[in-house]
Amino acid sequence: MSNLIRLKFFLMMGLQFFIWGCWLPLIYSYLPSLGFTPAQQSWILNAFPIAAVIGLFFGNQYADRHFAAERFFGFSHLVAGAAMLLLAFTKSFWSFFGLMLLHCLFYVPTVSIVNSIIFAHLKDPQKEYGLTRVGACVGWVMAAWPFTFILVDWNKVHAAHPHGLGNWLGTVLGSGLTGGVLQQATRWTYIVAGSASLLLAAWSLVLPHTPPKKVESGADRYAWLEAFKLLKQPFVLVLWLVAAADSFVLYSYFNWTGTFLAAKAATGGVGIPGNWIMPIMSVGQISEMLTMFILGPVLKRLGWRRTMIIGILGHSARFSVYAFFPNPAAIVLVQSLHGICYGFFFATVYIFVDEYFPKDVRACAQGLFNAVILGVGALAANSLCPYLMQEVFTQGEITNFRGLFLVPLAIATLAAIVLALFFRPPTKRQAVPPLQTIAAH
Repeated sequence: MSNLIRLKFFLMMGLQFFIWGCWLPLIYSYLPSLGFTPAQQSWILNAFPIAAVIGLFFGNQYADRHFAAERFFGFSHLVAGAAMLLLAFTKSFWSFFGLMLLHCLFYVPTVSIVNSIIFAHLKDPQKEYGLTRVGACVGWVMAAWPFTFILVDWNKVHAAHPHGLGNWLGTVLGSGLTGGVLQQATRWTYIVAGSASLLLAAWSLVLPHTPPKKVESGADRYAWLEAFKLLKQPFVLVLWLVAAADSFVLYSYFNWTGTFLAAKAATGGVGIPGNWIMPIMSVGQISEMLTMFILGPVLKRLGWRRTMIIGILGHSARFSVYAFFPNPAAIVLVQSLHGICYGFFFATVYIFVDEYFPKDVRACAQGLFNAVILGVGALAANSLCPYLMQEVFTQGEITNFRGLFLVPLAIATLAAIVLALFFRPPTKRQAVPPLQTIAAH
């Protein structure tokens, strides 16, 4: 793969995750400010995982069988970007939910399509994918830090008259917007995300051509049916179920970490200033960059199973610190485990799927795991996490964060044990048998 194509893929991956990183971290506090009820908030938050499941049956099938991947990718971002821009000016529930669902229905399939485009042009996925995937980390970090400076009370900064760069920087970082003004300014995250999506639609015009896969004789008409047949293989089913559990744990982290960081120590939290929550959480993406650089050598040395187990146990370690050592320094430091959690499990799953699944349904096979990683697991977390925090582990103003975090800690540990005992993939030479053979059993 030439350096020019590698650069195109890097920027494509960066913009892909810049979009997501813009709106996701602050949406949990933005929706209540619009007057939406908890149930309405759950519907909006679940638009993303719902779209991930729907995308398996529609978006990925069309991309896999009917359209050139880069054209499907560009059109999807054109629609998704327009919907995201309109969200910045929407305050009614049904309009907001409809636009968010429209955005997600077109954005979510591109998460797997971007992998399909890249894998189609890589000669050595184990070696090259990790380096390309760094672009996603860069994109997410770039979405987090600029808003630390954008969402600032500049009147307060000017009134302080700081002298010198150090004093000015300290004043800016300590003057984050709060209350209603912050919520009003949060709409800029949707404007920036929508603009990036439209830019990515234009960028698709310079991507290398990735033609649709031909349907082999005897293959099912619907690609998603073929992907589900692969679950008849025990090792694929085990990995799919473990991915569901690990996804639940991952989205528990996203649901609870912001509240945990912002809550005062007296109420069970850490007491981090609000304008520092996004940068602290972005430490995980910074560590993910480093993880991507070593992922290839780690895979070659440890193999699929041990690498994935380490990734899952990263969640166990992070929630252990959350539960038993909730001081600011430890919490900031443990964010670095996010790179291990994501890279060693989720990124490894995508590489594994590319190597073991038949070529004729590879994009849809990626969608099968996207449906559980971005869909089933996230849907369960977005539905259960608010209830667990607000109804089960909170009394008055005090939240029992220790008890709360023991839930994902236990799930992650159990998932690692299941993977260790029951995940036995065949050798690469054997890989997955033809779909017709699988269907006959």
